[in-house]
Amino acid sequence: MKAFVLELGELKIKDMEEPSAKKGQVVVSIHVAGLNRRDLYIPDRQGNKSEALILGSDGAGVIHSIGEDVVGFSIGDEVIINPALRWYDTSDAPPIGFDILGMPDNGTFAEKVVISAEQLEKKPEYLSWEEASVVALSGLTGYRALFTKGNVKKGDTVFIPAAGSGVSSFLIQFAKNAGAKVIVTSRSEDKRKHALKLGADIAIDTNSDWNKELADETIDLIIESVGRATFNRSLDILKKGGRIVVFGATTEDTIDFDLRKFFYGQYQLFGSTMGSRQELRAMLAHMENFQMHPVVDRAFEFDQVQDAFDYLKKGKQFGKVAVRVSN
Repeated sequence: MKAFVLELGELKIKDMEEPSAKKGQVVVSIHVAGLNRRDLYIPDRQGNKSEALILGSDGAGVIHSIGEDVVGFSIGDEVIINPALRWYDTSDAPPIGFDILGMPDNGTFAEKVVISAEQLEKKPEYLSWEEASVVALSGLTGYRALFTKGNVKKGDTVFIPAAGSGVSSFLIQFAKNAGAKVIVTSRSEDKRKHALKLGADIAIDTNSDWNKELADETIDLIIESVGRATFNRSLDILKKGGRIVVFGATTEDTIDFDLRKFFYGQYQLFGSTMGSRQELRAMLAHMENFQMHPVVDRAFEFDQVQDAFDYLKKGKQFGKVAVRVSN
């Protein structure tokens, strides 16, 4: 089978042996795989290991074969992959043994993937294959950050720096569905327009004076993923006693902030990573209830998978990037 792999530090399409299902496992024929920024970082994290690693965390496809003791699924079922491995019930933090599909396990940028049946969910019928392929990692990350950690409520004002990312495109819709007011930022005028069309109430230039632009707003909750470039600016506009949830750091990981100002402000700071199967199922139910669609910026063919990586690396997309693996 064809797969997009990292081998000896090189990314390439390679013929790999087809997987087979062991007890409790299924083999899924991938129709479309979803690309995440995480995939861009794996070459640096994996290094020059000789064994080929199939990249990819997100995907949707059809069950090709089933191992022993699998219940609830049949050959031919349309499914999505849950990339949050071995995290079943919602908890304050991931359990021991939690990993994200795509490293160290082989991932979804292949014609087939073998995975525990516990990591599958039925594909929502109203979603296209491209939409279904990108929903799990980014959608689950945003859902947990906003609802479980951020405890968003109707009437809250939610601030989301860096509109345009896959998670942000979910966050805008989730927050609006919850009855919140949504404010976003972007350096790109085009992305600001996209965010407003998606449902954001206010979209400001990242390079503007946030305190001045938002002087008349009361920010209850901030969902941060940028890191050093925006963290202190975000904290400056948060109301006293407000909540800030951090789920990523696309700029530098290490930041400095005024601890005295923080505790005098009675701010609440939460970390968040991915989410549980229980939260994923709640998210899928939420999406179906609101007939919510993921934003797919662009879908590439499998022989263009390197182009998809390069496109995401440039950061020009609004929403998610998908790769069509097979028909």
